[in-house]
Amino acid sequence: MAENTPLEENKKSLNFIEQIIEKDLSEGKNDGRVQTRFPPEPNGYLHIGHAKAICLDFGIAEQYRGVCNLRFDDTNPTKEDVEYVDSIQEDIRWLGFQWENIFYASDYFQQLFDFAVSLIKKGKAYVDEQSAEAIAAQKGTPTQAGTDSPYRNRPTEESLDLFLRMNRGDFEEGAMTLRAKIDMASPNMHFRDPIIYRIIKTPHHRTGKTWNVYPMYDFAHGQSDYFEGVTHSLCTLEFEVHRPLYDHFIDLLIDSECGKGGDYRPRQTEFNRLNLTYTVMSKRKLLQLVKEKLVDGWDDPRMPTICGYRRRGFTPSSIRRFIHLIGYTKYDGMIDVALLEHAVREDLNATARRVAAVLRPVKLIITNYPEGQVEMMTSVNNPENPADGTHEIAFSRELYIEQDDFMEDAPKKYYRLTPGQEVRLRCAYIVKCTGCKKNADGKVEEVYAEYDPNTRTGMPDSNRKVKGTIHWVSAAHALPAEVRLYDRLFNVENPAEEKDKDFHELLNPDSLQVLTDCFVEEDLAQAKPYDHFQFQRIGYFNLDPDSRRDGKLIFNRTVSLKDTWSKKVNG
Repeated sequence: MAENTPLEENKKSLNFIEQIIEKDLSEGKNDGRVQTRFPPEPNGYLHIGHAKAICLDFGIAEQYRGVCNLRFDDTNPTKEDVEYVDSIQEDIRWLGFQWENIFYASDYFQQLFDFAVSLIKKGKAYVDEQSAEAIAAQKGTPTQAGTDSPYRNRPTEESLDLFLRMNRGDFEEGAMTLRAKIDMASPNMHFRDPIIYRIIKTPHHRTGKTWNVYPMYDFAHGQSDYFEGVTHSLCTLEFEVHRPLYDHFIDLLIDSECGKGGDYRPRQTEFNRLNLTYTVMSKRKLLQLVKEKLVDGWDDPRMPTICGYRRRGFTPSSIRRFIHLIGYTKYDGMIDVALLEHAVREDLNATARRVAAVLRPVKLIITNYPEGQVEMMTSVNNPENPADGTHEIAFSRELYIEQDDFMEDAPKKYYRLTPGQEVRLRCAYIVKCTGCKKNADGKVEEVYAEYDPNTRTGMPDSNRKVKGTIHWVSAAHALPAEVRLYDRLFNVENPAEEKDKDFHELLNPDSLQVLTDCFVEEDLAQAKPYDHFQFQRIGYFNLDPDSRRDGKLIFNRTVSLKDTWSKKVNG
């Protein structure tokens, strides 16, 4: 059997969108241009699902030496805000992409209005005075034709006069709409005379009070693509049923005096949206979380927003890697959030500096270590990358260790501190536990041990085998810190499917634990917000921008060292 050529192998590895573009280029469509756009609504913060679209829109343009523009779909001033415009730009840059131009749907309001007037004059649009409820009731069902509006055949001149007066502000919101006249019996419900303009009297964040009518998404989106010269309009699968209407309006636009003529036309292609386990992507639900103060704002590290992942300590490269791993298909599905966590673990394992931190401290006293003596121990910054070098950490007679690293009555396979047993203090000495001191309630207050001075690195007995190694910080040198342990916000795999339960019942009560009495090594005094670290034996953390509040460093847990959730779920 003949082997595949390199070209054939390459084509096999292309996703279906890349295959479409390769075919278009080979056929000379659009003069060999590739132009995409990322078109968010400025009515909220971007989430991880948007990151998938960003990576596709900008990545395709980069791959084919094309252009990707950022276009804000600002057609509903009641929900939009400059705050969202700014945050969207920040998120795109943080992910590592840069747009060619910034456009707004509002840039085309006059052209869209002129096109609507053209449709009215040609008898392809009419003003309807029915309520939204009445219009919806007349739409029919997928198996039953709709009913014509009583205003469907009103004179063209009358519809034109009313539409112009709608824009002048003569009528109240909801009093009238402009509908495209298409086919009330079409099997595609979107063709049953869709509303293309409605009255909104809220001032627009860019155009102020210039307009009192605003185009609907289905009317504005494709035309904006056309006006900009977009060749490949990439959307998620829920817009697949809208594509015939997208093409219909493009056909009408090209044939109108508002079109450019020629063979150019944008093509819409749909791909699967991103659905993550233990996560919601609904903007409405995310807004509810914020408004009800169930989270600490849009950038709460439990939120699936891009700014939330940034604050939690995820890296742009880990998110891009994750999206590359899941790919683009024509089928919706549910992606295990563990894959996203795996991507950030891999990235931080290669890049994060190793430091010592004790989250639940108990004091360890080395009883035979000289009082007042301090030694500087050498700690490797990252064993995955020797070029990152080393730093010094102070060692003294009194240390802090994790409470879990001592057990007075330990089981057989417990290899940490217990009376009579030796452990290695990381990058320092081997010590033998000699006992502990308890308070009146029986809680351990101090642990005691003796060190062997010949077991420091480079000393004669440094290679002596012991089964356990624990980390520590010097009590006299460590810095106080607050540590926020973030976990999954929901305790069910697919919150959207839990129709019979109240949204609040699905929240994970342990999604955030705040530890206020932690200690970290003094080298972290120079850490800057968003710096990444591996707290040895614990997990990956980054410095929160709230840090140094009340004189403390504040660290967010990005992810644990291992996937602990799969153990919980699988028992």
